Amino acid sequence: MTGTRTTGFRAALFTVPVVLGLLGTAAAPAAPVGAVDSRAARTGGSHPGAPLTCRGEGVVPDALVRHRTEVVIDAPLRTIWKLQTDVERWPSWQAPVESVERLDRGPLRRGSAFRWAMPIPPVPSIPATRLDITSTVRQIAPHSCIRWTGPATGEGLRIEGVHVWTFTKVRGGVRVSTEETHTGPQVEADVPTANALLREGLEGWLRDLKSAAEARAHDRSR
Repeated sequence: MTGTRTTGFRAALFTVPVVLGLLGTAAAPAAPVGAVDSRAARTGGSHPGAPLTCRGEGVVPDALVRHRTEVVIDAPLRTIWKLQTDVERWPSWQAPVESVERLDRGPLRRGSAFRWAMPIPPVPSIPATRLDITSTVRQIAPHSCIRWTGPATGEGLRIEGVHVWTFTKVRGGVRVSTEETHTGPQVEADVPTANALLREGLEGWLRDLKSAAEARAHDRSR
């Protein structure tokens, strides 16, 4: 999906998700890093405007559980892209991620798949469990965008996630935008809670990515 936080949904199914973007962690609710339409995220309302896409493909358009957010990172695009796509090293900068296993070799590309895991605590509609996520890259444009999909499973839980990321050079660095949807009977049984946890997970992921990328860029500038 990094600091100590209470584990919750990561928004990163792949999902990469997750989706990966996915289930993840967050502390007591923190200020968004750049959330788009946080009201819709809280209530499950539809997101205004065009969804994020990668090579013309986006998230599930009518999903009830959905969030989109973004942040500007003061680091080179190549550094940010490397951190995001070197999935086996996610645990080094994302504390919620326990393990990641690539199911193929070489640079991340269309069709690449990886299996990753994280614990999640109990919430009203879902028991505490270990979440096992298998993410497959469906679309990718190097240094521009990536989209992955896949299931996350745990005890009594199955979520299908679609996760899109875009990377755009802007004044002050790189704008990283992400949008994710979750579908499945457990999350759809309590949409406000699922949306809140997805929001916290995605924004936590961006905070971690920003922190790791800017620290690496700072170290290399010395």
